[in-house]
Amino acid sequence: MAEQRQRALSTSGEALYGILALEKGATHDEIKKSYRKLALKYHPDKNPDNPEAAEKFKEINSAHATLTDLSKRNIYDKYGSLGLYVAEQFGEENVNTYFMLSSWWAKILHVCIRLCLVIFVSFLCLDGETPIVLQPTNATEKTQLIGDSHRSYHTDS
Repeated sequence: MAEQRQRALSTSGEALYGILALEKGATHDEIKKSYRKLALKYHPDKNPDNPEAAEKFKEINSAHATLTDLSKRNIYDKYGSLGLYVAEQFGEENVNTYFMLSSWWAKILHVCIRLCLVIFVSFLCLDGETPIVLQPTNATEKTQLIGDSHRSYHTDS
């Protein structure tokens, strides 16, 4: 199960081509030809007593479905199976944005902006000896609730 999950989230974008015995960047006709050949070889009707052939047939169908869909193939070629997972979760139109915001430079930029904001706010709040957090002037006031739902308000002055 762990091996299957690892393969499902690869970023190389070569596993589906390997299932169809093709090189990355194969043409649509090459994909179609290889799919037909392998589908005939591993079809469950030709291998009724072989559950491994049925699993291989499912993998072949899945690889063919992804590689013949131009949008999914572009995502797969660029980001691998992880890209397909992101497309499934966030939509195909958001894959590039997800990977851009997940890059190391975007994370560093985010941290730098937050740090600059904290420094800026600190300078705005400090005008000499004024602390950033001030104790309210009415901190000695207390509000009591009485059991019969009547409120009583007292000050210590």
